[in-house]
Amino acid sequence: MSDPKHLLLDAALPHVPFDGWTEATFKAAVSDSSIEPTVARAVCPRGAVDLAVAYHQQGDRQMLAALKSADLNEMRFRDRIAHAVRLRLEAVEDKEAVRRATTLFALPHHAPEGAKLIWATVDQIWNALGDTSDDFNWYSKRMTLSGVYSATVLFWLGDTSEGHAATWAFLDRRIDNVMQIEKVKAQVNKNPALSKLMAGPNWLMGRIKPPARFSKGDFPGSWTAPRD
Repeated sequence: MSDPKHLLLDAALPHVPFDGWTEATFKAAVSDSSIEPTVARAVCPRGAVDLAVAYHQQGDRQMLAALKSADLNEMRFRDRIAHAVRLRLEAVEDKEAVRRATTLFALPHHAPEGAKLIWATVDQIWNALGDTSDDFNWYSKRMTLSGVYSATVLFWLGDTSEGHAATWAFLDRRIDNVMQIEKVKAQVNKNPALSKLMAGPNWLMGRIKPPARFSKGDFPGSWTAPRD
């Protein structure tokens, strides 16, 4: 039997360009999918908001599937990141559905959910590309890529160039900017005087661990106590 949420999402998408991710769209999806209203509300307690979340997550899965089948061996690492972001956007079949979702998750009471979705997307990109960082870099990589991804999505929404060529050029520029920052960080660490100045902050950030390394309590990260 098909997943009721998937059936609801498929039924909702034709209505989203006109009504957005709203209760009207959710009710239309329930009607069009012939799913019992009680079942629909059980799998989507927040109605169309849950469908918007499911739509975003569906795009993430499509991106990961495309990444697994892509030949990344000949690419520079920065090009692998750009390719992953491009695959994520190319997974979208209806730009208006993303535009409507952007409006939805810009609302104050849905903004945390939107930020969580973006974080999950970039986290999956880094994991798929083999990121092994286990300190503050785990957070900084994802924060940086979240900014690149968000800016690229907004640019892409307004891009009317053929094949979204302007978007891919914009994405390359943003990643080049990030790589420049990484080069500066490397130069600082190589500089004897500056590396001593940064020894304290680097030591402090080295004690911060990503969530996967933390098992006590429900916290986003952990602190590794220094050994005597």
